[in-house]
Amino acid sequence: MSGRRIGVYVCQCGGNIGDYVDVSEVVTAVENDPDVVVARSAMFTCSDATQYEIIRDAHDQELDALVVASCSPKLHTETFRSVARRAGLNPFQYTQVNVREECSWTHTDDHVGATEKAIRLVRAGINRTRLTEPLEPIVVETTPRSLVVGGGIAGLRAALGLAEIGLEVVLVEKEARLGGRVGGFGAMYPHGRNGAELVAQLERDVRAHPLITVLTNAEVLAKSGSFGNYVVTIGLDEEGVETARFDVGSIVVATGATTYEPVSGELGYGSAGVLTLPQFKSLLDESSGPLEIPGRPVKTIAYIYCVGSRQDASIEGGHTYCSRYCCTAAVHAALLAAERDPAVRQYHLYRDMRTYGKYELLWSESRERGSLYLRVPDDDPPVVQQLPSGGLRVTARDLLTEGEEIAIPADLVVLVTGMEARGNDDLVSALKLPVGGDGFYHEIHPKLRPVETIVDGVLVCGACQAPRNSAESVASGLAAVAQSGALLKRGFAELDPLVATVHVSACTWCGKCLAACPYTAIEEVAEGERTVARVIKTACKGCGGCVPACPAEAIDLLGYSDAQIKAMIDGLLGVGCT
Repeated sequence: MSGRRIGVYVCQCGGNIGDYVDVSEVVTAVENDPDVVVARSAMFTCSDATQYEIIRDAHDQELDALVVASCSPKLHTETFRSVARRAGLNPFQYTQVNVREECSWTHTDDHVGATEKAIRLVRAGINRTRLTEPLEPIVVETTPRSLVVGGGIAGLRAALGLAEIGLEVVLVEKEARLGGRVGGFGAMYPHGRNGAELVAQLERDVRAHPLITVLTNAEVLAKSGSFGNYVVTIGLDEEGVETARFDVGSIVVATGATTYEPVSGELGYGSAGVLTLPQFKSLLDESSGPLEIPGRPVKTIAYIYCVGSRQDASIEGGHTYCSRYCCTAAVHAALLAAERDPAVRQYHLYRDMRTYGKYELLWSESRERGSLYLRVPDDDPPVVQQLPSGGLRVTARDLLTEGEEIAIPADLVVLVTGMEARGNDDLVSALKLPVGGDGFYHEIHPKLRPVETIVDGVLVCGACQAPRNSAESVASGLAAVAQSGALLKRGFAELDPLVATVHVSACTWCGKCLAACPYTAIEEVAEGERTVARVIKTACKGCGGCVPACPAEAIDLLGYSDAQIKAMIDGLLGVGCT
């Protein structure tokens, strides 16, 4: 396509780009390139003022395509597609060039090199945009039913929320009972309400709702179909012999997490009187009066924090992340213990306290009630020893007293264990769930698309995403409800048209494209007397994995065709530039 009218906008991002890239030089370098009608810089391209400026330019300069050089497309693709729509342009003739994460932040020590790279990246974006064609979203009708996988507090609240907005729900729980971990809790922070009672009420509401079908001792075996119209097969017994099939428009995964289990001997684990935080919480919930362990009353408790969290990356199977919730959970447990026996001595051996937000008040209250906090080094953990008398001794260096070594005689040692992902390879395979290096399921973006996955209509919420407390899990469950409602209540959805396409005349059907597709979005069909490949547009994610697999070069990716990729490479190399 020739004779294009392209507008180019280079963002300074408040210094994130402008401090390391000469934005004015980038604009000057590309403003006279072929088909570039207007080129400008802006402090914040995503601001309302600059958006209105782009729309005004589109009208005044009769633009037909846009290039925005700013941050990651993950952040503002939808923002600038919306700008294009409001300007009367096709939103798929817009290109976002990443000159922040891929340039300015990467080359903070080389301003000249970063500027040159930014010019080349912008030219690559211009070359791609020059060859774009107007595309329209793929419109699909949706099934007004949702599948919720997991019957913990997040799954229960999500199921009830979906039913309350008029959607049918199938709730699948692997275990024999609903409730998850919260269903076994007593008093919970910060409200002091009983976890088992909360879950019991939720379960009563869920089971009583006419739009909710509850399946326990059940598992998801397979998923077929495409976004908005999935067919899910559920195994109703342990062997998966008895099955049921449901048509659903969205899938909400709320399978929760489990807690770290220390290895035998780790910080004294396995010795009498050494418990994990969940075990200690059970002891508090299941007893009354002053605490006792077999053989003696508990007069002194030592808590050791960050067990199974913030571990060294060299430890096989270690968890480098912070579990966040466990600091507050330990402080809350200490408050419960102090209520039982105000005279109990409690020592907290922590690395960093992360009682974030309003939970800081619990930490302050625990100190007022006698808890003593000692900060220990990251690289020198406490040592737990079993004494001949049957008691325990915890030895540690306290950084708050200039590294003085302190020995604490304790009746009980509580290992404050963090969360770890609940592995489920079969579910991951069936739903094509994205799994991070930490084992948790990953969303597209933690702020902008916090419950969506790369598989359209498959959402994640609760502790299966990351370590979370019950309030945070419920909040993310309701976010999944809102997202599902937005997808399913209006009866149709629009999908990105940037999918693979087959040049039928060149296809000889060798099957290599199907083998390369992770989404099973290609099928074999008859074309006259020939057999060729056909892309199932509603299933295709536009990953492009099938394109290089085709020996006949019969597959292209709309929006990123071979011609566009070659043109982008020319732009990066400076070929054909003025």
